[in-house]
Amino acid sequence: MNTKGNLMKQLLLFLPKGFEEVEAAVFTDVMGWSRAEGLEGVGVTIGAFQSPIKATWNLRVLPDVMMEQIKAADYDALAFPGGFEEAGYYDEAYEEQFLQLIRDFDAAGKPIAAVCVGALPLGKSGVLKGRRGTTYHLNDGHRRKQLAEFGVDVVDEFLAIDNNIITSSCPSTGFDVAFKLLRMLTSEENEQTVRRAMGFQGN
Repeated sequence: MNTKGNLMKQLLLFLPKGFEEVEAAVFTDVMGWSRAEGLEGVGVTIGAFQSPIKATWNLRVLPDVMMEQIKAADYDALAFPGGFEEAGYYDEAYEEQFLQLIRDFDAAGKPIAAVCVGALPLGKSGVLKGRRGTTYHLNDGHRRKQLAEFGVDVVDEFLAIDNNIITSSCPSTGFDVAFKLLRMLTSEENEQTVRRAMGFQGN
């Protein structure tokens, strides 16, 4: 097992209420496999506004740290899933404290990864203004229109990377996002090693 203690890169996985479970699990799994089978491990800390956090499909998660304890300087990257409006996702995803946290990570040039409608708080924070991004593409592109209203250059792609920011279009892209983030935090060689260990074709 790969153990690098405090020298290991650290990912903050932030979970707003109403998050979609599978979009969060890709990060815990990929980074967990990086620690177990990879060339370089990445630690994961789960942050939230409340405890427990109730997800879209009623899974409940206990966070490691609460919002008031979180500082961007303590982590190497930020990731967060999308979620359902009906489950209250935007109540917390659009909270100013969270938007400022996004700005702090971006100002430091640290990687930020968001799955599906996780791109919308990125847009609302202002960090994607004039930059490339994507989000959920179905339902007549409703969410993409919202993202464009934040000044984002919305692209019709399943995965969009603009410098340090990764966005994607739907839950099925989750593993791709997590692997791209792993590459940003470690190396392409490590990403490919973890892909193979998890049974994915390297690309």
